Amino acid sequence: MTKIVEKQKLNETVTKMVVEAPLVAKKAEPGQFIIFRAKEDSERVPLTIADYDREKGTVTIIFQIVGEATMELNSLNVGDYIHDFVGPLGNPSELDGIKKVAVIGGGVGSAIAFPVAKKLCALGAEVHAIIGFRNKDLVILENEFEKVSDKLVIMTDDGSYGTKGLVTNALKELIEQGNSYDEVIAIGPLVMMKFVCNLTKEYGIKTTVSMNPIMIDGTGMCGGCRLTVGGETKFACVDGPDFDGHLIDFDEAMKRGSVYKNFEGKKREESCNLLKAGEGK
Repeated sequence: MTKIVEKQKLNETVTKMVVEAPLVAKKAEPGQFIIFRAKEDSERVPLTIADYDREKGTVTIIFQIVGEATMELNSLNVGDYIHDFVGPLGNPSELDGIKKVAVIGGGVGSAIAFPVAKKLCALGAEVHAIIGFRNKDLVILENEFEKVSDKLVIMTDDGSYGTKGLVTNALKELIEQGNSYDEVIAIGPLVMMKFVCNLTKEYGIKTTVSMNPIMIDGTGMCGGCRLTVGGETKFACVDGPDFDGHLIDFDEAMKRGSVYKNFEGKKREESCNLLKAGEGK
């Protein structure tokens, strides 16, 4: 049982929680994830660690409310307990030796990109961060990125905040301005990461992406999170979640990721109805 000590609504669909998890906080590194179950009979769901404080023994998670499991998690409040909170799982991001980097976050993927940018800043790297959202209302972690970035570019699809356009537009502009990056690290929707990788491949820039497919056990036994990387089958939970973006079969990953879309939508609708019924009691 893991106690929730802080809860913050970042926007209409994204919530930040800080939980007491000293054993996880002691070992956590950027890029790693936890698996939670909100209640005893809940689904097991992975979430990348957004931040941690070893002294306080706390771990921060940021999640988008998209299905039954995250709706159950969001129904918990400060003082409540998450039934299971297991981690850290996966391999830490390999950040040593990077002198200049572009860290790109798309939507709620920015929450995963933030600890990477923070660690790189602590290691003395020059960090250029690009974070993209559909519109102004969905922007998250702007202040946090400003503190750890030498340059921060915010993009919105509709131009309601920052600069209108895609993260790839901003990255291309920075490259053409003469910025030479040791590496680009992209975290967000699969389609975003695919096009970032297409762009960086043209310029010959090493690119790392964080893959977050459906997972069940998180230990490599179920095979649910398999990916094709450089023609080989890999498991995101134990071989990743970070991979060479130029080797990922993104089309296959997107096809696999959409398999349960209709089911998830139905479960979300059922959960909404149950929560509404409960509020009316």
